[in-house]
Amino acid sequence: MSQFSDSWAALRAAVAGLEPQDFDLPSGCAGWLVRDLVCHLIIDAQDVLITLVTPAGADAEPTRNALTYWAVSGSPPDGADPLAALTVRLAAAYEDPDLLKFHLDDVGSAAGRAADLVDPVLRVVTQEQVLTAGDYLDAYVLEWTLHHLDLVAHLPATAGPPAAGLARSRAMLGEITGFRFPAEFSDSDVLRVGTGRRAPTDTERTALGATAAQLPFVLG
Repeated sequence: MSQFSDSWAALRAAVAGLEPQDFDLPSGCAGWLVRDLVCHLIIDAQDVLITLVTPAGADAEPTRNALTYWAVSGSPPDGADPLAALTVRLAAAYEDPDLLKFHLDDVGSAAGRAADLVDPVLRVVTQEQVLTAGDYLDAYVLEWTLHHLDLVAHLPATAGPPAAGLARSRAMLGEITGFRFPAEFSDSDVLRVGTGRRAPTDTERTALGATAAQLPFVLG
């Protein structure tokens, strides 16, 4: 639970510190500018709020946990998905980046408070699946960490994700996929290369050997 709060707070603080021109830079999400990514984070925060106030029935057994919450494919998004296209249009409608920052702070703070208050054993429903609130929030540590890396992809002066969140996300990616990256890879490089956010360098490809052919692992 604390990993969720720390990762989410760090991501929101990074957005709060952006300059207006930063919103027009590309993000680490293919086809999305920083403004589009921030708009997506607002939608994510709304999803967190909705899920935490959508309890499952008293007898409902969990159908997913923090790891099985994620579906894995080998096809990176191309931006043609209707929801992705809607996000771009919605982000453009904000016009003033300060409105995006305000909305994320407003809804994001509420999502953070809800996460701090929820009983971790409460069973909640999202995407027609049942999880404990603790597992649901744990799954979002990976979501926040990956999107924090996306945010700073072309913003080297902006602080990246917390070290604990990076380490937890690396471990989760390994458990989800059954794939182990070489120990010399940094946590951020594992997450970027492993999820297809960038291609491995020649040196990394050599270290990966034949297993490089299994990449990327696209999480959804």
